[in-house]
Amino acid sequence: MKSLGKKPDGLRLDRMKSSLLWAGDGFRNMHPVLPGLRNLDVPRPTLSEFLYGGTRRVPRGPLPSVDPRDGWRSQPGTGLRATWLGHSTVLIEIDGLRVLTDPVWGLRASPSRLAGPRRFQPVPIALRDLPPIDLVLVSHDHYDHLDYPTIRELARREVPFVTSLGVGAHLEAWGVPAQRITELDWWESCTLPNADLSVTAAPSQHFSGRGLKDRNATLWSSLVIRSSRHSVFFSGDTGLTSEYATIRERLGPFDLVMLEVGAFHPSWGDIHLGPANALKAHALLGGGAFLPVHWGTFSLALHAWDEPAETLLALGPKQGVQLVMPRLGEPVEPAQVDGVTPWWRGVDEVESRDAPAESPAESPVMTLPKSMPWPVD
Repeated sequence: MKSLGKKPDGLRLDRMKSSLLWAGDGFRNMHPVLPGLRNLDVPRPTLSEFLYGGTRRVPRGPLPSVDPRDGWRSQPGTGLRATWLGHSTVLIEIDGLRVLTDPVWGLRASPSRLAGPRRFQPVPIALRDLPPIDLVLVSHDHYDHLDYPTIRELARREVPFVTSLGVGAHLEAWGVPAQRITELDWWESCTLPNADLSVTAAPSQHFSGRGLKDRNATLWSSLVIRSSRHSVFFSGDTGLTSEYATIRERLGPFDLVMLEVGAFHPSWGDIHLGPANALKAHALLGGGAFLPVHWGTFSLALHAWDEPAETLLALGPKQGVQLVMPRLGEPVEPAQVDGVTPWWRGVDEVESRDAPAESPAESPVMTLPKSMPWPVD
């Protein structure tokens, strides 16, 4: 199955093995799990619970969204603008350049087109309608961040990719030329040719894998995008770690901080933030406008689909956090945001969709691909 990707080998694997994060048979998190993050008394959800458990895991109606193309026609006055396109996909306009993070246009966060978590909200713009992109960032190789059909389409464009060690093997297998791929270890940086833009890979607390036999075979990273005027932090996927304080010291301050807030569960609190820990991570990073990502698109845990947004709105302003929570497809300049409109409320008051609601993962247990990792991201 091509969507599984390719295992690193040759010189790529040799470089991976020279990393301080390499543990002999794969990468490892450097930082010990902080006390209280992983509740060992709470069992991980069973596959049946993941498929059918929980309440309000998907919205009853479509989320409000806008076509971003009108907004993109003008240059951002402040030089920095972000457009959340769903889950962890954000188009960042930074001093005249366009950077796309973890692009996922595919229907499912799965190796299969027939089974696995299905998006409940479409991307507000077709992939073919994107403006020219200067750089694509891929934080790690999980299906909801590295999407086979999306990469196949982007491979046809003359756009460079920056990603974590080993992930380039997948990109090459799907048609991205090797010369357009840069793979980074933590604290390594690269500069976009002929442009005032650098990308630095930084620590995160997560894991990797697209099948049952490749767990941690590639690296996972947070990523910092910096021009001469602006700096943006993108978490990828992560649990809470005090390494964020080191990131602040070495790479901060940040004008925009994008942190994952969805797909959390007490039994895997060490590998996903959730909204409350995202606010703690934001404080460790030294603040900055906070754009939450990794929600509003896929149901990858048992919590309600809008719980991340509601928790952030309840806790963030009390902590003096400048939340940036635009509608899907709505271009926003963080420096000009003043307050949050809870646009997600009222969606569940819609009586029904055109078709009956489906279960969150929308597939019987027996048809799930045997290669699915667990948790799924």
